[in-house]
Amino acid sequence: MTPRPFVTANFAITADGRISTRNHTPSDFSSAADKRRLLEIRAACDAVLVGARTLAADTMTLGLPAEDLRAARSDRGLPEMPLRVIATNTGRISAENRVFTSGLHPAVVFSTRRMSTRTCTSLAGVCDLFIHLADSVNLAAMLATLREEYRVKRLVCEGGGTLFKALLAADLVDELHLTLCPLVFGGAKAPTLSGVAGDWLPKSTCLRLAEMIPVGAECFTRWRVRRS
Repeated sequence: MTPRPFVTANFAITADGRISTRNHTPSDFSSAADKRRLLEIRAACDAVLVGARTLAADTMTLGLPAEDLRAARSDRGLPEMPLRVIATNTGRISAENRVFTSGLHPAVVFSTRRMSTRTCTSLAGVCDLFIHLADSVNLAAMLATLREEYRVKRLVCEGGGTLFKALLAADLVDELHLTLCPLVFGGAKAPTLSGVAGDWLPKSTCLRLAEMIPVGAECFTRWRVRRS
């Protein structure tokens, strides 16, 4: 088996299983405690991964704004912030996105032959770009590249649901952090943890509850993927 990073994922989810609204508005419905938890999980990893659509919707920099967490990483001999990784099948991503213009350390983009030449050229100076000669990013190959070329041993996926679903379908997820929030969004078009409601996985992924911590009105949970 080709070595790859340990893959965890982190999502906040409503009581009816939604990770965003039907309009895919920024995922800002969880508490300050959950946002701190997100940063702590991010700080414990060598890389943070998102899809291009999530990146655009949430205007993320994927940085680590908490000074104490950056200092703790430095004390462990690590870069102040984890490597920032973006996956995009369509190749629709702008070099003007905050992840590239924030002045933080370089990012890595994995895309496909569907990315236009113009976009490839515009990204050349702002990130490391890997193009897979297919219509979808080969996620196993992406993880192998991150392990081999960037020494990534632990990676956290922060969305969206479509990317997480693809990782699950390829059996590339080891752990899931899930914050249960006291809200109900409703709406058939509101994205779920695994993308669009009703879009089936090829097989179920079995989980084992490893941790459950009520914090205020929320509940922080951690699940490990069970493999036979």
